[in-house]
Amino acid sequence: MADTIAETVDLLYTIDQEHLTLDQQIALGTAMATLAQAERLEQINERLRGIHQVLNSWALKATVDGGR
Repeated sequence: MADTIAETVDLLYTIDQEHLTLDQQIALGTAMATLAQAERLEQINERLRGIHQVLNSWALKATVDGGR
């Protein structure tokens, strides 16, 4: 997903905004806001993956320690 976000950012910033109609400017603004939201969701997802790994390691350790 991160590659898609980066590619979309590159694409959005290559658009010549001076030659857009009002409707196109609104659509571009909406696209940029949606992209910012997607970037934030990706950051949250990365943090959740890290938390998941920690919890899994704790659970595994508890299983191993409990079996001794």
